[in-house]
Amino acid sequence: MQPPRERRTQTKPVPRALEKLLNTAQLETLHSIESFGWELKFVRKPLFQPAVPIVFDADRSHFAIIEEDGRLNENPGLTIRP
Repeated sequence: MQPPRERRTQTKPVPRALEKLLNTAQLETLHSIESFGWELKFVRKPLFQPAVPIVFDADRSHFAIIEEDGRLNENPGLTIRP
C-alpha cells in the first residue's frame, strides 16, 4: 500500500521558529504569559488570513489563541484534536 500523496506541495513549511510568524503585539503577549507556564504549541496558517498562534497552559488542559492585536482569547471556539 502506498502512502497518501501530499496535497500541500505549493505551501511553504512552517518555520521551526514559530515566533517568526507572530507580529509584535502577539510576541509581547506570548512572552508575558510564558512566565505563567503558557507555551506556544503551534501556529495555524489559514489561507489568505493572518497566522493564529495556539498556546497551552502549563497543565496542557486549556488552550487559547493570541489575537492579532495581542489579546489572549481563552474561548476561541476552536476544536483541537487530541
